[in-house]
Amino acid sequence: MSSKTSSSDGADISSQSTPMPDGMRSPPVFAFARLLEPQYLLVVFSALGIIWLGAHGSLRRPPSAAPPKLKKGEKKREDEKFVEGLVASDAIRYPLMLAAVLMGLYYLIQWLQDPAIVNKILRGYMSIMAIVGVGTLAGDILDNLKSLVFPTMWADSNGQVYHIDPDRRCQYVVNKSGEQTIVKDKETPLPGPLSQLALSTASRRYLWEFRHLVSEEWTVRLAVYGKSLVKFDLRATDLLRFTVAGAFTLAYHMTAWSALSNLVSIAMCYVTFMMFSPTSFPIGTMVLASLFVYDVVMVFYTPYMITVAKNIDAPIKLVFTSAKGASMLGLGDIVVPGMLIALALRFDLFQHYQRQTKLEPVELTTKSKSDTSPDATVTTTTTQHRRVKAPYVDTRGQWGNRFWTTPLGRLFPVPEATDAIAATAFPKPYFYASIAGYAAGMFVTLTVMLVFNHGQPALLYLVPGVTGSLWLTGLLRGELKDMWGYTEDGSLDTEDVIIEVDGEGKVVKEVGGKQRESENGGIKVKGVGGVEEKDERRDTPGRQELFLFSVTAPRTSVPA
Repeated sequence: MSSKTSSSDGADISSQSTPMPDGMRSPPVFAFARLLEPQYLLVVFSALGIIWLGAHGSLRRPPSAAPPKLKKGEKKREDEKFVEGLVASDAIRYPLMLAAVLMGLYYLIQWLQDPAIVNKILRGYMSIMAIVGVGTLAGDILDNLKSLVFPTMWADSNGQVYHIDPDRRCQYVVNKSGEQTIVKDKETPLPGPLSQLALSTASRRYLWEFRHLVSEEWTVRLAVYGKSLVKFDLRATDLLRFTVAGAFTLAYHMTAWSALSNLVSIAMCYVTFMMFSPTSFPIGTMVLASLFVYDVVMVFYTPYMITVAKNIDAPIKLVFTSAKGASMLGLGDIVVPGMLIALALRFDLFQHYQRQTKLEPVELTTKSKSDTSPDATVTTTTTQHRRVKAPYVDTRGQWGNRFWTTPLGRLFPVPEATDAIAATAFPKPYFYASIAGYAAGMFVTLTVMLVFNHGQPALLYLVPGVTGSLWLTGLLRGELKDMWGYTEDGSLDTEDVIIEVDGEGKVVKEVGGKQRESENGGIKVKGVGGVEEKDERRDTPGRQELFLFSVTAPRTSVPA
């Protein structure tokens, strides 16, 4: 039997096993039994795993959180933004653009009569693009591995949380009153039982210095005639991740090995979640609905999708092989619904910080002319409330904290590990609901494919599963208005908002506020770290700096 489920980008899900006569249906019981075969379980769980990773990788500061508090000497970071924030017009533009690309590939293959030429061109193009994808995925993996070795906190079996301070090179605990007490017998930057290792003074110093060098940013600067042309920050892991990305991409381009092709495909999916996202739930639903129609038309009513999917050999699909056959999963069936699932996770994070918002009373004074005397003024003082947002905890580097603060046998960190909870263990009802809807859609897709022995457009089942589960969750939680009003276009990112509340403390209306400006907003262009760029020409008599390339390592912190 050979059956195919085409995706929105020309890739496909297919299965190959014992042939059956065309048009013959498999008994439903037989189809359900085959869903438990390894290649079909790999299809479902691989898709769910990639979406889980991509959604968590796309997390960034929500508009309901204030920028994180900076430590002494730390540079202010500009908030990350999506390269392409989808708008309502994309619901029309994307299907038309994909159809044009798909038809172009179809007629190119028909004209050349040799898909190998197209495959070589696509493989070369994808190899270049894969450096960014594999580099991004490798960098985040290295950051998480580093956080496992050098976390900033950990908890013992009694639930006591120990904080690791790289500036003072010590570990300390915090009591209920907020006072810090340094733990004398824990002098290493290592967590758990490793913190009690009996190391020499020199070994401890090298450990602290190594932790500092791999955690802090390096500065690279290129200057000509005293004027900085290039100046940017990077970490030690950045050098390693691009080395890994280049090696993997070169190996894939030279060998076209299926395992490397799968890795490149996973990385491309992952980086897509970092770059593309609908700006709101209504827009995301509209885009998915339009691609839903596009997928159905291209699979059932045209030869374009199936023909291109059969002839293209490029990292646009995942290939799984087993003793009973092989299965392929198209990347479009992951990325398209996955973008809305990632938005659901960020909405969960938005709600988590929104619940932490506090109302601070403020007195507003207004002056007006007196009705009795033209020259007199009347001063009126009213008490309003200012919305105070909780500071954002960056998710990067927090997975190690979550691991070391979660006791054995539990799923969540101890309550005292507030940073790990805020970054990774916050409530995720909409994310879990959309994941369940996606899994249900995948199982229905595979079941129909096996029963009817005919290609099925995957988005026909995935789009209703994901969008239906999300809007149904909002309905059951009474939060449809919040879902409809949530947007990531920047309009919700306000500060110093004055609001009126009723007797029960509920918000009646917003009196005033201002939108938060980005780092590069305003009139003056800022340089690295928010410092205004200056001409750095040297005026030393008889000598002049013509060319400079420097790499500055972070200064080693030495305790007082």
